[in-house]
Amino acid sequence: MRKTSTLKALMMTTTVLTAFTAHSATLVQNVGAGWESFTDKVATTWQQPEGIDFYLPAITWHNRATYDREHINKYNERPWGAGGGISRYDEKGNWNGIYLMAFKDSFNKWEPFGGYGWVATWRPLADQNFHWGAGYTAGVTARHNWDYIPVPALLPLASIGYGDLDFQMTYIPGTHNNGNVYFAWLRYHF
Repeated sequence: MRKTSTLKALMMTTTVLTAFTAHSATLVQNVGAGWESFTDKVATTWQQPEGIDFYLPAITWHNRATYDREHINKYNERPWGAGGGISRYDEKGNWNGIYLMAFKDSFNKWEPFGGYGWVATWRPLADQNFHWGAGYTAGVTARHNWDYIPVPALLPLASIGYGDLDFQMTYIPGTHNNGNVYFAWLRYHF
């Protein structure tokens, strides 16, 4: 009886390990394909931009549900600054951009943020100038309260626009009195 249960346990372990190995190989393949797609999009945007972009930071809003009044009262929500970049629309009509912005952060200190953004773009109206979409931005920032040590960031990105003008936005997740910030800017494509 003991040999039977040991054999069953061994067979079950072998089955689980085989399935895990198969799924791990698929996961590694998918991650590799995703990374290759990402680097191809960045490289193509860098090598074949359709023009340059001007960025104007517009809104920083600290989520009132996650901050106490003391913090809200001392934080800056006017992110004065500017930025520039290059961008293109790919064969599917999705926006791809490489950019660098500098703006006043929550403590009213300068914060740079640079990276790559991708937005799946839809044109739902007969007027094809109107567009909106959602995607992500992957970049690096540095803040004075972190001694300007570069920090990577992967954030959601949404956009709504008309013609060459877009209102783009992201949300920085966080904890109580930290993060949980809505940040938005205008982007004009020349």
